[in-house]
Amino acid sequence: MFGNKKDSTEDNTLLEQVGTIIGPGAVIDGPLTTKDSTRIDGTIKGNVTVSGALIIGQEGKVIGTISALNVYVAGEVNGNITASQGKIEISDTGRVIGDITCKGIIIDENAVFQGKCEMTGIDKNSAEVAKERAVADKESSNASASEEENK
Repeated sequence: MFGNKKDSTEDNTLLEQVGTIIGPGAVIDGPLTTKDSTRIDGTIKGNVTVSGALIIGQEGKVIGTISALNVYVAGEVNGNITASQGKIEISDTGRVIGDITCKGIIIDENAVFQGKCEMTGIDKNSAEVAKERAVADKESSNASASEEENK
């Protein structure tokens, strides 16, 4: 649900049960705070704070700031989203108008995202590791080419 790569933290999130459901047609005018993973298929006009994962279904709409561990948007969000230690995924039916702060992001084709994205938890050494890998790949390619010429 939050990407193609599988790791233990994603598996734990996927296995987490949805403890709170805001059904279609429901309208909450004010803030929503839950400790459980939450699914919104109705409308929330206020800030949403979730300790677990937040799923906004195709019929779901949030007008306000969102803070959650992971956020999956198939509906509409008009406000900023923060998942500092998690991921945000905007599906092809999703629409986000606002700024995003997250560790990882997935935006499907045809999704709408209008705002800026700030990535958190970026390790400065990761750039160095990527550079080292590129150099190593280039050296191995050159070595392979030299071997071919010597044959």
